[in-house]
Amino acid sequence: MSFFSRYRLSAAVIAALSLTLSAHAGDQLRVKTATGKLEGKLSSDGQVRDFLGVPFAAPPVGPLRWKPPQPAAKWHGVRQATSFGSHCMQPLVFPDMIFHDPGPSEDCLTLNVWTPAKDKKAKLPVMVWIYGGGFAGGGTSEARQDGEHLAHKGVIVVSMNYRLGIFGFFALPELASESSHHAAGNYGLMDQVAALQWVKKNIAAFGGDPSKVTIFGESAGSISVSAQMASPMAQGLFARAMGESGGALGNIGSSFSSLDVSEQQDENFARKEIGKASLADLRAIPAEELMKMAGRGRADGFRLFWPNIDGQFLPQSPEEIYAAGKQAHVPLLAGWNMDEQKASVSMAKVKPTSESMREQAEKDFGPRSVDFLHAYAVNQQEDLMRVEEDFAGDRFIAFSTWAWLEAQVNNGASPVYRYRFDLPSPGDFFHSPEMGAFHSDDIEYVFGTLDSRKDAKWRPEDYKLSDLMQTYWTNFAKTGNPNGAGAPDWPQYNSQGDWQVMHLSPEPGARPNRHRDRYLFLQQAWKK
Repeated sequence: MSFFSRYRLSAAVIAALSLTLSAHAGDQLRVKTATGKLEGKLSSDGQVRDFLGVPFAAPPVGPLRWKPPQPAAKWHGVRQATSFGSHCMQPLVFPDMIFHDPGPSEDCLTLNVWTPAKDKKAKLPVMVWIYGGGFAGGGTSEARQDGEHLAHKGVIVVSMNYRLGIFGFFALPELASESSHHAAGNYGLMDQVAALQWVKKNIAAFGGDPSKVTIFGESAGSISVSAQMASPMAQGLFARAMGESGGALGNIGSSFSSLDVSEQQDENFARKEIGKASLADLRAIPAEELMKMAGRGRADGFRLFWPNIDGQFLPQSPEEIYAAGKQAHVPLLAGWNMDEQKASVSMAKVKPTSESMREQAEKDFGPRSVDFLHAYAVNQQEDLMRVEEDFAGDRFIAFSTWAWLEAQVNNGASPVYRYRFDLPSPGDFFHSPEMGAFHSDDIEYVFGTLDSRKDAKWRPEDYKLSDLMQTYWTNFAKTGNPNGAGAPDWPQYNSQGDWQVMHLSPEPGARPNRHRDRYLFLQQAWKK
C-alpha cells in the first residue's frame, strides 16, 4: 500500500472517529421529553447541561387568556433549547430586574433545566425555583437566578415563567361561569402547578428523581410555595419546600381575598378603567394595550392583581387549610432578611420619635398600642430606629413568613427549619449600603451568582456565606435536612429546641428566637 493510500485511510478513520465523538457529544445534549426531543448546551466549564426556554404549557393567548394552562403541543424533530423564552407580560415594576430574553410576551410559559447529570439514571434531587416580584413582575432569565452555578452542588435546578398581573390573577364572574370548578383568577399559580407536573413527567430523562423535588422561591415566589403546600392541585408534586421572605398566611397587607371580592373589584376595574365588560371583548384586546390599561393612572405603572380563594386552587383560605392539617406534610425551611424594609425608615426624610411611634401604635392597634410598645421594647431613644425598621419588615413580609412556619410546626408532622439572613449588603448601583440586608438581597447568595451584580464590591465573607447557603439549601433538597459535614449545626425550629433560628452571617450559628413575643402579639392583634 502506497504512502498516499495509507494517508487516505488514516484520514478516513480520523474523520469517522471525529463524527462518532461529535455524535456522542450531541447525544449528551439531547433529551427526549413527552412532547419532543430537546438539544441543550454545555456550561462554559463543561460540567452542566443547560436546557432553556422549554414549553411546559400551550401559549395562553386568544381564547386561552385567563384559562388554566393547557398541555403544550408536541413537535417533530429536535427543538433547540439554548436560549431563554420570553418573560411574561409586565410593566417595568422593578428596575433591578434585568432580563436576558427576547422581551415580554403573552406566549411565555417556558421553563429551564440545569443538570450536572451525564447519566439519565443518576436520580439527582431537583430544586424548582419560583421567582418573586409581587405577582406583578419577574422572569427566569435574570442572571442572579441562573441555576447553572447551583447545579454544581449535585442537584438539578428548574425555573419556570408564570403569568403575572392582570394576565395571571384577573377574576370575573364570567370567567367563573365558564369554569367547571366555578373558579377564576390564580392562573399564575396554576402555571406553577403545570410546571411541576412537567417536572414529574419528564425530569428523569435529565437525570433527576421525580420523588425528590423541592420547591423554593423568594417574596411572591415564597408566598407561592406556601400556597402550593396548601393547594390540593399540587399534592404529590414535591417532597420538600423552602421559602425566602414571604408566606400566604397572616399577611395583613396582602391577604388572599375571597373570590367574590376579587370578582367585584376586577369587574369594576374592567368597566371603569378599560371600558369593556364582556369577556370576549377583553380577550380581544392586544396584550401590550391591555397591560397599559392595567397600569393607567398609576405612577408606578402597575395595578395589584393578587391570588384569591377561588374554590379550585384554594378551596379554603391558607390559614384554614393549615389549621386543619390539610397542607402538604413535607419538611420546610424558611426565613427572611434582617432588614426587609429598613430603607423605608433609615432613608426617610422624617425620622421616628417616641411621640410619633406612640401615635402610630394607637392608629394601628388602638387600645392595644401599649401592648405593641411593650412587645417591641420601645423604651429608649436609640431603640426607635431599629424597632421602626423591624416593624416595617414584620408588617411587610416577615410576619407572614413566621405565621407559615408556626402553622407547619403546630401540625407537627414534618421537620421545620428557620433562618434569618443577617449580612448587610455592600451596596451597588440599585441599592445603598444603608438598606442593610434588604428584601431580595439573599437571591445571589443562594444561587452563587454574586458576580452577576457587576458593580457590587463583594467581600470575602460574602463569597464564604454564599457557599455555605448553597450547601445548606442543596443539603435540604437532598435529604430534607440542611445539616451536613463542615456546616455549622442547624437545629430544628420548635418549642423543644427553644425556637432556634439559624443566623446566616459572617459568623453563622443558631440562637434562640429573641423576638417571639412580637409575633405572638401581632398574631393576636391581626387575627381575622
